[in-house]
Amino acid sequence: MKPLYLSLICLFLAFNCKSDKEKTEITEEEKQLSIAEKIANAHGFENWKNVSVIDFTFNVDQNDTHFERSWSWKTTTNVVGSTIGKDTTYYNRKQLDSSSISLDKKFVNDKFWLLVPFQLVWDTSATISEPKKAESPISKKQLDMITITYPNEGGYTPGDAYDIYFDESFLIREWVFRKGNSKEPSLTTTFENYKDYKGIKIATYHKKADGKWNLNFTNIGITLDH
Repeated sequence: MKPLYLSLICLFLAFNCKSDKEKTEITEEEKQLSIAEKIANAHGFENWKNVSVIDFTFNVDQNDTHFERSWSWKTTTNVVGSTIGKDTTYYNRKQLDSSSISLDKKFVNDKFWLLVPFQLVWDTSATISEPKKAESPISKKQLDMITITYPNEGGYTPGDAYDIYFDESFLIREWVFRKGNSKEPSLTTTFENYKDYKGIKIATYHKKADGKWNLNFTNIGITLDH
């Protein structure tokens, strides 16, 4: 009986050691995530790899005026379709020329608003600060805040900075855009009306504090590879 008893003890100890090792590895992996990755993952970044096409309409309403432009982005080939008014144009972001750069600037702006949680991971040239507690500018709630600052050279809008306010679940709730990293805000809006599109969480509505200006997304559609 002794050999059997000793074998059971060894098996039990081996199982516990393996279980403890797996727990340690998971904990270490979680600790290695950057704040940008945590925010991106909270918005469904792990599902982005399955996206082949994303369609959306970018709308801006101010007082009684309305402006919109629609996009269809084939993420695997980087072909973009643009519809502004009655005109539809296609171009390849891998083959930009003088006729497509102006359109690409508009696309980059609209895509940034739509997918800013993912831009935190994609824009590797930018600098992201350590998170800190701060009062959000519109709701006046205590939230976590990071600042993403772009380099002074390269890109369409070099040197810009964004103060991003997010909650305990790492969802973005407000942001402040500071053109050229100026001290004074250039634009401050909310992130509202989150909707889930095949695992991608998107804030579809943004408004200023006075409510007289809002930016919203409609006609959002996501096509998966499989």
